[in-house]
Amino acid sequence: MSILFRSPADFLERVGQPLGATDWVPVEQSRINLFAEATGDHQWIHVDPERAKAGPFGGCIAHGFLTLSLVNLFLPQLVKLENLSMGVNYGCDKVRFPAPVPVGARIRGRGELLRAEAMPNNGVQSVVRVTVEIEGHDKPGCVADTISRYFFT
Repeated sequence: MSILFRSPADFLERVGQPLGATDWVPVEQSRINLFAEATGDHQWIHVDPERAKAGPFGGCIAHGFLTLSLVNLFLPQLVKLENLSMGVNYGCDKVRFPAPVPVGARIRGRGELLRAEAMPNNGVQSVVRVTVEIEGHDKPGCVADTISRYFFT
């Protein structure tokens, strides 16, 4: 599901509204291993299934920053943009990792438009909270308040 935004006014009108949820994405060991290679973070809790079995989570878990990076996959599924001349990721206000994401879990993003502020040049700065839900778990794997700047034609 995605919500269509065609102008800064669309963002300003929808502040406080939910943006729905994305498709589920499996978190496989191969994805975790690729992330470890890309970042140099080879901590055993992420990449050593045998050792992780005896660890605090009973198996490997995804890196928190891997979970956060998947927010970039989820945002375009939550926010559809038309008449856009440019969009930039401006950062995050707040990021938390309430629960570990175990290997084999499925996750998805659920969005809410927290704030929007008009900018010059037909632009808007939006803050979208993306909650990364773990299928079958009460606590999310990540909650990130993302900041984006969009400029429309």
